Amino acid sequence: MLSNPITFAIILGVQVLCAVFFVSDILISVFGLTSVPISWQFHELIEIGASVGLLLGVAVGAVALRHVSRRNLHVESQLRVASGAFAELIFEKFNQWQLTPAERDVALFALKGLSTSEIAALRETSEGTVKAQTNAIYRKAGVSGRAQLMSLFVDDLMSETLISDLAS
Repeated sequence: MLSNPITFAIILGVQVLCAVFFVSDILISVFGLTSVPISWQFHELIEIGASVGLLLGVAVGAVALRHVSRRNLHVESQLRVASGAFAELIFEKFNQWQLTPAERDVALFALKGLSTSEIAALRETSEGTVKAQTNAIYRKAGVSGRAQLMSLFVDDLMSETLISDLAS
C-alpha cells in the first residue's frame, strides 16, 4: 500500500491542504482579515483533522524513509557481494591462466582502465615491457585485446550472479 505512488500523492495532497489551512488561519489572525464566520466547534474539528493529516504524513514519511533505508542497505550489501565475487573471479582466472606476478599487476591495472604508459609509470618499467606483458596476458587468456579481457570477467560474473540469484 505505501509503495503505491498514488497513495503518496494523496497523502501529500492532504498535507498540503492541512498546511494551507494552518497558514491561512495564522495570516487571517495576524493581518486582521475578515473571513466567513464558522462556529468554533467546527473550526476545532477542522484543526483536529488538519493535525491528524499532518501526523499521518509524518508517519507515512517515516515508514517510507525506513523502507528506503532498508533497500539502500540491501543494495549496498549486494554491491559488496558482487565486488567480492568480481575480485574472486579475477584471481581465479589469473591462477587458471598461470599469470606471473608482474602479469597479474599489469592485468589488474588494465582491468582498472589504466593506459599502457600509466601502467609503465606505476610499475617503473618501460612501455615496451608492459606491452609485452599485456600481449602475454591476452595470449594466455585467449583474447585479442583489453575489451575482450574485460568481457570475459563480466560474462562470467553475470552468469554466476544469475545462477546464484535463481538458486536463492
